Amino acid sequence: MTKKTKALLLSAGLGTRLRPLTLTKPKCLVEINKKPIMDYWLDSLEEIGCHTTVINTHYLHKKVSNFLKNRKTKKMKIKEIYEEKLLGTAGTLINNKELFKDCRIIMIHADNMTNFDLSKLLNAHEKKPKSCLITMLTFQTDSPQNCGIVQRDKEMIVQNFFEKVENPPGNIANGAIYVFESNLIEKLSESDSNLNDFSKDVIPLFLGKIFSYHTKDDFIDIGTYKNLAKAEMIFKNNH
Repeated sequence: MTKKTKALLLSAGLGTRLRPLTLTKPKCLVEINKKPIMDYWLDSLEEIGCHTTVINTHYLHKKVSNFLKNRKTKKMKIKEIYEEKLLGTAGTLINNKELFKDCRIIMIHADNMTNFDLSKLLNAHEKKPKSCLITMLTFQTDSPQNCGIVQRDKEMIVQNFFEKVENPPGNIANGAIYVFESNLIEKLSESDSNLNDFSKDVIPLFLGKIFSYHTKDDFIDIGTYKNLAKAEMIFKNNH
């Protein structure tokens, strides 16, 4: 791949469902088997040869800064962006478009946990249909009402999207890991719409232009104590 790959690791969440644990620790630093979730993601990005990872912070941001400062440095550059006021997942992307010029971007929510190999998603993006601008990771969920559910055609192109609805039409969920080119950010920044949340505001604009890659690997949203315990069990021997 000739283009540099850069990542946006979204890490500004408040982690309200994980209180009291998150009263003193930001959600992205919650540990699974004594290793912070953020560290798993940074290791995965280093493994695929990511050039730079941009990390947005907000809640307990100084703890994230300290973690990054004390982390053993590798080749990958890490740039932390503090948001005094939360910009939303789409807002963060648009606000930092200068950092993502002329590159391929992989955007990840740091509060999910998986053993999925990110290079498979990059390869899928290389081979996506020409009409598609975004490649999205999907997985099968046991709790579709808590996820964004996608409907795809036989070419794996997303035709419909239902964000956390009461009666979802299936259980193929958005993994909230996306790959796209930097020109997509230009399109978003020129949009007349008020784009705040990537799932709610951006995905509906690009239905029919999102290629999906499905994984059967474990994929867990670390948003509850139940899921945190589940992740501890599942990923015990995987890392």
